[in-house]
Amino acid sequence: MTTFVDRVELHIAAGSGGHGCASVHREKFKPLGGPDGGNGGRGGEVILVVDQDVTTLLDYHHSPHRKATNGQPGAGDHRSGKNGEDLVLPVPDGTVVLDKKGNVLADLVGQGTTYVAGQGGRGGLGNAALASARRKAPGFALLGVPGEERDIVLELKTVADVALVGYPSAGKSSLISVLSAAKPKIADYPFTTLVPNLGVVTAGSTVYTIADVPGLIPGASQGKGLGLEFLRHVERCSVLVHVLDTATLESERDPISDLDIIEEELKQYGGLDNRPRIVVLNKIDIPDGQDLADMVRPDLEARGYRVFEVSAVARTGLKELSFALAEVIAATRAAKPKEEATRIVIRPKAVDDAGFTVTREDEGSEALYRVRGEKPERWIRQTDFNNDEAVGYLADRLNRLGVEDELMKAGAAAGDAVAIGPEENAVVFDWEPTVVAGAEMLGRRGEDHRLEAPRPAAQRRRDKSDKDESEQEYDEFNPF
Repeated sequence: MTTFVDRVELHIAAGSGGHGCASVHREKFKPLGGPDGGNGGRGGEVILVVDQDVTTLLDYHHSPHRKATNGQPGAGDHRSGKNGEDLVLPVPDGTVVLDKKGNVLADLVGQGTTYVAGQGGRGGLGNAALASARRKAPGFALLGVPGEERDIVLELKTVADVALVGYPSAGKSSLISVLSAAKPKIADYPFTTLVPNLGVVTAGSTVYTIADVPGLIPGASQGKGLGLEFLRHVERCSVLVHVLDTATLESERDPISDLDIIEEELKQYGGLDNRPRIVVLNKIDIPDGQDLADMVRPDLEARGYRVFEVSAVARTGLKELSFALAEVIAATRAAKPKEEATRIVIRPKAVDDAGFTVTREDEGSEALYRVRGEKPERWIRQTDFNNDEAVGYLADRLNRLGVEDELMKAGAAAGDAVAIGPEENAVVFDWEPTVVAGAEMLGRRGEDHRLEAPRPAAQRRRDKSDKDESEQEYDEFNPF
């Protein structure tokens, strides 16, 4: 059974906002109580939070679909709907959030670091909030905005100061077990380590973490063995420690060739060239191992490596190694620039930024004008198109925003098709310019007389469609 997962694809859905309520106050002897519809509640957000007690993404591997709760709809008597509860998802320290294309959205390092992965939908306004001096008793309310739905990828990159790399069965697990209190699985066969192991080492006044990565073999950077799956866990380390086996039973292997092969795999993976290296010659408690270590040490030192001869079984050379690692880590930490407090940068909107764009798209013989922008698209989602008054209110809002002026500048004429929103989910209507808005034009609640006016362009299209269908039927039944 899988107990460690460091990469998952998560399907998240934030909560949708609750609908506003259209209600009129009713009380004995008060026939004109006025609108009292409450607002809908906000939808819950999906939030990722770093939790030190979480070490794997296993829960999300088994349950990849996560959804926050929706906001409750408003009610009469000015009662607002309840907000949806945020869905908090704990993730391990060092989790990277990516989109489906591989772009990094967030790098979560440090206890309590948060990232809002899914934005909750805004609740719709009730008719009490929509009432004004010109529209005293609205017969409609705004709908809630759907919550954000998206697919994200979570990748865990272990946060450690030291990474032990080397061939399988080189003694990495044994080394971390004697340097720290970690208890990894140790056996006399390759690929004993199937998951990264973390341990904490104290050397004098320096405390650092050390990671044991599953063994690398030739071709690991291309996915052979377990290397590619776990090479990401060495990306955050400050020091790379090559653990070389001086007592291998394979005749074609030796410490020098092992080092060259592992270095080539790290080079192919990329991004690790600037990390300091330390070489550990392990298993010197075996007579042949000590002899081989004495032979290869001069060559390794000639390459510029600091070399340490250790035995995890006999526990020799460990103190010198731990203090050498502490020295390098302390120097690396001192060289890092101090993190400054996050500055709050306010970028006001440009004076000439209308918040939307109008583009012309030709569809056959007729022109189509598409309006794109955060406000127009949100207003479309909040409109109940079964209510004429709500549609008239939408037209007033678009007019005040300046959409009509921009359509005129783009060359739109009466009856041209206008689409608001993306192609896959757009609302298309026939544009009628210079529509005067006002409560004096409204009839009963829920009605708008402007929508009852004849629409010649739409009628022409319907007549043309009916004519084409009639001609097609005539051709089918008249073989001559």
